[in-house]
Amino acid sequence: MTARSIASAPLRNTFGVDARAGRLIETDDADDLPGLFAGELAGASPLVVGSGSNLLIVEGPALALALTSNTIRILASHDGHAIVRADAGTQWHAFVLWTLEQGLAGLENLALIPGTVGAAPIQNIGAYGVEVGERIHAVEVFERATGAFQRFDAAACAFAYRDSVFKHALDRYLITAVEFALPQAAALPSSALRLDYAGIREELAVMGMAAMGIDAPDARTVAEAVIRLRRRKLPDPAVVGNAGSFFKNPIVPLAQAEALLAAHPRLPVFRGAGDDSRKLSAAWLIDACGWKGRRSEEGSGDAAVSAQHALVLVNHGRATGAELLALARRIAEDVQARFGVAIEPEPRLIGARW
Repeated sequence: MTARSIASAPLRNTFGVDARAGRLIETDDADDLPGLFAGELAGASPLVVGSGSNLLIVEGPALALALTSNTIRILASHDGHAIVRADAGTQWHAFVLWTLEQGLAGLENLALIPGTVGAAPIQNIGAYGVEVGERIHAVEVFERATGAFQRFDAAACAFAYRDSVFKHALDRYLITAVEFALPQAAALPSSALRLDYAGIREELAVMGMAAMGIDAPDARTVAEAVIRLRRRKLPDPAVVGNAGSFFKNPIVPLAQAEALLAAHPRLPVFRGAGDDSRKLSAAWLIDACGWKGRRSEEGSGDAAVSAQHALVLVNHGRATGAELLALARRIAEDVQARFGVAIEPEPRLIGARW
């Protein structure tokens, strides 16, 4: 397909916010990019969009660009592992299911996360004890200024908690494809599966593995458990607009975490990046401030905190990006005032700053 340009185009976003770009350029071929940035996009900084699952659009951009290519293929397979390449426009959950169908493991804990493969490395998406950076072999990018394609190995991606080199260079690099190093499920012992996070073992028990004739879970069974957990705990963006977890879990110094735990013994606390820091549950902090299930009293009144999960902001239909942002700021102010902890948003803000 030749790249096409659409004037005053609606922008997809899972928050369901009514947002438009002055112009949207779509292409299903990354090889179009050098010509586009040498021509009609020369000197421009378009917003690169996928499914809009990690965006809160407060004001629509003048220009947006979408890569819709979605080819998946196995590049190599040896010694119980495979290297799989997926184009940036591939839907993430569909990709996870594809890898499981090919007898591959490693991404089962990341099932049902909305978004595209191209967006996954930017935020280093994670869930149920796994971060995607652990499974990424390389990231292929287009550098806008030079018009050249580059390939970052995993180390060069500088993955950290909800972070990567790409997150800090959004106007420099455009991710075109991602390569994953995944173990063959048949060669992976059940002890290597990540089961000790957020109720996975309990969900497997509820599923009745014994009744299913399964002695030990495999990657497919873990993926099914994760899907069941997510569907029960998180609102479906197709039903009520949301971008999943809105706030990152804050990381604080060890001494601050110990003081908070002494004052609030039920606060969930996890190890941080090292022994000198701890990660706190943002959901618990928000819930403790009384925000779970509350609607905003401003504007349309449709901006709210999910009644299912305190970490999720939702749009009940007519909320604007500005209303959702105002609600998020009020929540963060309350958490800061009560606990002395700063919480920050996970989604990228378009047309506003935090």
